[in-house]
Amino acid sequence: MTGRGGGSGEGTGPGPSPADERLERQLQFLLEIDRLKTVLRRTLLTDRSRRENSAEHSWHIALMAVLLAEYAPPGTNIDRVVRMLLVHDLVEIDAGDTFAYDTAGNAIREDRERAAADRIFGLLPQIQGDELRALWEEFEAGASADARFALAIDRLQPLLQNVNAEGGTWRSHGVTQDQVLARMSPIADASQTLWRYVEWAVTEVWIHGQVRDPDADPPADLPSPGNSSAGFRPTH
Repeated sequence: MTGRGGGSGEGTGPGPSPADERLERQLQFLLEIDRLKTVLRRTLLTDRSRRENSAEHSWHIALMAVLLAEYAPPGTNIDRVVRMLLVHDLVEIDAGDTFAYDTAGNAIREDRERAAADRIFGLLPQIQGDELRALWEEFEAGASADARFALAIDRLQPLLQNVNAEGGTWRSHGVTQDQVLARMSPIADASQTLWRYVEWAVTEVWIHGQVRDPDADPPADLPSPGNSSAGFRPTH
């Protein structure tokens, strides 16, 4: 790459062209979002070896949206859903990840994330930055069909992780079954098939004692459920 002046470094040369400035801002943005790989979420990998980072989460849910597109409401634009999912957590570069069940943290999350959105999307050329910012705003509002399916996928992914990590952060943070179902409720608005899976999977985890609510009776001596999807039969 050339320097900021766009020349070879020999002499002063002409100033940067508009095309050079556009590319430079795009590359600056791409380098900046590399920092998302350093933002750790609470969710464990399914092998429980470490916590996942927010870039891994974003990749995972983007692919989930493609693979689970058949369960989206009619007319859902999966391309837009994927674009939303790829940008929705970029604000965590500045704002950090807020644990889903942290009531106090979530109360002040919006202000932090909006300030982050101003800076991060502002790195791009204006039209491109405005387009991605609009997708982020649409996801946050959750009012469109595309945003509702994107939100459903975003909620489903950590559920899969926790179910397949023997309760994961639900167990380590004392999260209750009611809290999990409330957190997952946007899935019911987007897909009844996915919601039936959620109800089934959460019930299995609690029935088999991988997670239990505080003050609950000890679980019965039941066999392990094994793979979280082995006994589930989805219907459209």
